[in-house]
Amino acid sequence: MQRRLALMSAVGLIGVTALAGCGTSNASSSTHSHTGGTVVVAEAPQTPPNWFFPVFSSSAYTEINAQIQFLMYRPLIYLNKENQVDYSRSLVSKIQVNPQDNVFTLTLNHKYKWSDGKPITAQDVVFTWDLMDAASQPNSPWPYGPAGSGGVPKDWKSVTADGPNTVIITLDKSVNPAWFIHNGLGQISPVPEFVWNKYPNNMTQELKFIQSVSNEPTNPLYDVVDGPFKFAKWAPNQYWELVPNPNFGGHKASISKLIFQYETSSADEFAGLKNGQVNVGYLPPSLWSTRNQLTNDTLSQSYLFGFNYIILNFNKQAPNGMGPIFSKLYVRQALQMGINQQGLIDSMYHGAGVPEDGPIPSKPYTAFYDTALNNNPYPFNPQAGKKLLEEHGWHEVNGVMTKNGQKLAFTFTYASASTTLSHVAQLLQSDWAKEGIQVTLQQLPINQLFADDSQSSPSKWNMGYWGAGWTYQLDYYPTGGNLFATGAGENSGGYSNPTLDQLIQATYEPGTPQQIQSRMDAYQEFMAKHLPVLWMPWFPQGYARMTGFAVHSNNVHGTVSTFNPVTDFLYANYWTVSN
Repeated sequence: MQRRLALMSAVGLIGVTALAGCGTSNASSSTHSHTGGTVVVAEAPQTPPNWFFPVFSSSAYTEINAQIQFLMYRPLIYLNKENQVDYSRSLVSKIQVNPQDNVFTLTLNHKYKWSDGKPITAQDVVFTWDLMDAASQPNSPWPYGPAGSGGVPKDWKSVTADGPNTVIITLDKSVNPAWFIHNGLGQISPVPEFVWNKYPNNMTQELKFIQSVSNEPTNPLYDVVDGPFKFAKWAPNQYWELVPNPNFGGHKASISKLIFQYETSSADEFAGLKNGQVNVGYLPPSLWSTRNQLTNDTLSQSYLFGFNYIILNFNKQAPNGMGPIFSKLYVRQALQMGINQQGLIDSMYHGAGVPEDGPIPSKPYTAFYDTALNNNPYPFNPQAGKKLLEEHGWHEVNGVMTKNGQKLAFTFTYASASTTLSHVAQLLQSDWAKEGIQVTLQQLPINQLFADDSQSSPSKWNMGYWGAGWTYQLDYYPTGGNLFATGAGENSGGYSNPTLDQLIQATYEPGTPQQIQSRMDAYQEFMAKHLPVLWMPWFPQGYARMTGFAVHSNNVHGTVSTFNPVTDFLYANYWTVSN
């Protein structure tokens, strides 16, 4: 691999720590792992899988869909725990980049095949790209979820097959190769063209067909895969069962069944852990006091590669005229000074968590993190926040900051996923009230929250929070282009700043290692000071992106040692079960 391809590979550590006081963490010392066994994984409330094709629509771009897709379809680019490409586990054995950094030549790895024995070909990659490209167009039957990340589709000039084993990707400009490989090529999980290409001359009809079978995992179309598992059976809204792919080209699974079990609530999931019906799950902070009841389980803390934040609606159509108000930097600074990050960590999350002030986490540490941001530019100080508002002409009227008849009052919508989120919202409401900011709380189911708190519904919301934050999945090189650039697909609040757009664009460009690091630092520092979102603490998360603590039965091994904070996927083909 040429050095240019590894300029910004993260040099990180995996943030997993075993916790005492729950079960017996060394219970496996007197037992022996064996081939076979069933592992039941708890699926979070409100988020059942509903899209099994590995090119996601924007509405199906969810954690559980990505988890199952990863187990069934091998990614073109396989990233290790240090955010580096592992070519021994990727579908490509090497990538060559031309001197202008705009042509990428991929050689496929012969190690992997489709489960029916046919080879994975360059044309499979081209076909998958054609689907991504078509779904990214304005008149597509459904929108491609990660559109905008990795230059998809506007920076991709052509994707062609040069024989069965070589793919040539040409871009319309020179780029930072590490960014493109991580965020562009990293999006592709090829599908077998000979199975899926039903309408060769009509991509619109093809996309409509895919959508029609996207939630039919037992359809014979899904029989041909190249991942470690195949789909077996399901009972919708109850469970989804996967079994090992016997023809997988990598490390074959030793467990006989992997079951994702839908849970109606965190209490229901806890009961499953307690009675042994669930083997891998999570303990929410609200149930921390009951952890000693899990006598046959082990807890661990795991920090994913991502960040936590509150989104603001900057649109003019926002209720109560709050869009233009949130657009004032000093208002956002006052709001940030009203967030007691350490208090949330101590009181709500039992000391687990780290304060954050930017889009790249301090934990797990990676080379992307700008250590100059250790000092929060807007530490918790409601008195200073209130004074800042007063300096800009706001005055308290009946307990609410008012200026020219405009009240600093809005609705804060948050996910109804847990008791802890409700307590977080109440603490934020209380602390903002000290600044004369009036907040009305509104709970919404997570799916409705995602639908309402978006650019497509600007008149329905002011401020939103779902608690789990953002992890860099499919945008593993953390530039934020898919989140914060003007018009980006995941820019839910409609934030727009030409300086930030330029800073993000600079991280895509080629350069020396020093130039690339300097551009990433400049991006982070702007984000910390200009607050396109409000920064919240970064908390450990259990499986299914549920904030809290990961839990596994003592007879299930490998869940912690194989954890990858970069991808947050389950590597269940490395798990074993002991007697």
